[in-house]
Amino acid sequence: MTKKIFFLTTSLLIFLLCSLLLLSEPEKEITLTSSSSTDNTLNQFENAYVPVYSGVSPRILAYNLPLDLNRIINYEDIVTKLGLDETAKNAIKENGFAIVPYGKIDDIVQPYKNLKEQDIPVFVTSDTLLHLYHIQFDETLKQIEEKTFYPDLLNMSKAFMKKFIEQYKESEGEVKEAARRTIGFFAVGVKLLEPDVEIPGMVEKEVQWELDHIQQHTGFPGDPFNPADISEVEQNSLFHYMEDYSQYVPRGHYTRSEALQKYFKAMMWYGRMTFLMKGREPHGPIAPPAKALLSPADAKLQTMQACMIAAFMDKIPVGKRTALAVWNRIYTVTAFYVGTSDDLSINEYREAIQKVFGSKVLLSELANEKKLFALKTELAKLPSPKIYGGTGQSGIVVGEGVLFTPEHLDDILVNTKGMRFMGQRFVPDSYIMSQLVSPAAGDYTGTREPRPFTWIKIPNGEVRGFPRGLDMMGFLGCTRAKEILQESGDIEYSYYDKQYNKLKEEFLAFELKDWNKNLYWSWLYTLKALLMDFGPGYQGFMRTKAWHDKELNAALGSWTALRHDTILFVKQSYTPTLARESVALDIQHENPVVGYVEPVADFYARLLALTRMTTKVLKTMEVLDDASEARLNGLEDMLGRLLEISKKELRQELLNDNDHMYIRRFAEQMEIAIAGAGSKAMKTTIVADVHTDQNTKQCLEEATGYVQLIVAAYLLPGGSVEAAAGPVFSYYEFKHPMADRFTDEKWQEMLKSGKAPDKPF
Repeated sequence: MTKKIFFLTTSLLIFLLCSLLLLSEPEKEITLTSSSSTDNTLNQFENAYVPVYSGVSPRILAYNLPLDLNRIINYEDIVTKLGLDETAKNAIKENGFAIVPYGKIDDIVQPYKNLKEQDIPVFVTSDTLLHLYHIQFDETLKQIEEKTFYPDLLNMSKAFMKKFIEQYKESEGEVKEAARRTIGFFAVGVKLLEPDVEIPGMVEKEVQWELDHIQQHTGFPGDPFNPADISEVEQNSLFHYMEDYSQYVPRGHYTRSEALQKYFKAMMWYGRMTFLMKGREPHGPIAPPAKALLSPADAKLQTMQACMIAAFMDKIPVGKRTALAVWNRIYTVTAFYVGTSDDLSINEYREAIQKVFGSKVLLSELANEKKLFALKTELAKLPSPKIYGGTGQSGIVVGEGVLFTPEHLDDILVNTKGMRFMGQRFVPDSYIMSQLVSPAAGDYTGTREPRPFTWIKIPNGEVRGFPRGLDMMGFLGCTRAKEILQESGDIEYSYYDKQYNKLKEEFLAFELKDWNKNLYWSWLYTLKALLMDFGPGYQGFMRTKAWHDKELNAALGSWTALRHDTILFVKQSYTPTLARESVALDIQHENPVVGYVEPVADFYARLLALTRMTTKVLKTMEVLDDASEARLNGLEDMLGRLLEISKKELRQELLNDNDHMYIRRFAEQMEIAIAGAGSKAMKTTIVADVHTDQNTKQCLEEATGYVQLIVAAYLLPGGSVEAAAGPVFSYYEFKHPMADRFTDEKWQEMLKSGKAPDKPF
């Protein structure tokens, strides 16, 4: 009996020991499961937007221009209190409104308080509401990132690094090398998030090289035409191609805490680095002679890395969740804000792997040439990226007399195809800007001096190296934007018109659901309502070219805020390296009212729908805290009220006492929408780089400065004219060295010093 018990006990111990060994052994075979949860979540966004329609037909009988200033019943009072000069007076006479400086105020709420104290009627501007929505967008995203995504990203990165260290120790040949490089990829992320962590010895040299360049953030680490520089990158970096390390300077709201700065750098790493598919000889950044960015051996290893990461996603524990669950959470929430990746994603690779290998994948098969070729064939069916984002410092050289064409851009995009772990997102403005710079825009055809803003000189040629914010505004329906571009010579390029018309056809085909599939697109859709032509039925000042410029300025200022808030996630466009071997009315005087709401009812309706969608989806995903929800609800109530008031104005109905009181106390109404946001969130003095030109080593900066004041004369239902004042954005666009990308703080110092560049128009 004793022998039996001993035998059973020994057998049980052996069984348990073997089980433990099997559990701890790195996987040689991976079972893949479906990854449809992300797609299902993204599809739900389309149903989240419920349009709000103003349903109003404007009926205002406008005054004639130039305006008789004697008709403005409070003209002398407002001129005296605001100290308007002759230029402002003439602008009111010619256009019905003027925009004047207002000191160094960077809080859009403060002017309303000041105007109330001075007993000046307030003009509630669209700029104000756009800034209030920017605060909601930026603050909710910041709160989610700092409280939830930072620890999740750190824990997931550590889990991946641990898994691939185990895999490295037990693997051989190419699988072992792919595992080693993947350790390095996640070690960079871990080290950026938690600097005290020790770098694994097998990747210490490459990881430290990457970290040093990220810390120095001086741009690309070499000349793409210099073989020695290319060789140094291949010998020392993890991905063996050039990277723009200037992108790792924390910008936007990511300068506000140490955790956000770390998170920014790590997420930028995960968002920019591509596991490339294509490898050919000769390889390098410049074509010709290069036929790919990577050698065939490196491209094979990077494809293996991408497959291993994708396949292991649901096998790696991160606390009580899997890495796939954590990744899905981060990706779907940020996709609701900004959109989906421009590059191939984890889920697309998982689906391709299943089609080629089936539900079970032997890791050794990933190194099999036939299997890998079949996988690349499957992946080749998927779209190439639409935006060139600087991968590899890619460039094109054409022969003497050969024009740059859109096809040259297509060649570059094919070479940059691959998987990004948390890929930066496709947004329409980056797409437009990438399609409207050279090579796609062609060569400069003009003769004017000085050359236009978008022009750059390259070896033996002149090309469109920079886009403009005005390019994007044209596709939001602003005819004035195209006029300004034409006047300044910024469309004088051989393929600009062809590219512009092609893109216009694409944008005209978009339906309501396309424009409102996430917050980024819906924000742009809201701006479209400001860029329409205001014809009969609107106030006289709204029918002028100057008013188009005012609304264009508001849209550009708000677009700057959008790019500022999403600077980490938006895939920034790059210019590749290029080289060449009215009626008269009877006046009925009435008591002056206390102000006016900018009568853009469709704009308020769209912004109301966008605000409701923001609240609804963030609550559904359980990432909205109480303070943020209260602010969003406050903004929703405000927009609903302004929509109703603006509809009354457009119908030329008298406002009631409650409406008057609401306008007069508008500063107090805004308090609910900004409660707890903090002084930094309130600032209008923000900046974002939106495009990089590899040739001049400069980036395009979009910025808003101190608040300006609009003074507008509007017709009242009884026929008299009154003037009111309200805050508007000041918008800047300028070039700056890419190695010294602006933060908000640096931009604010420039404004304080009085050294800001001139405004673009």
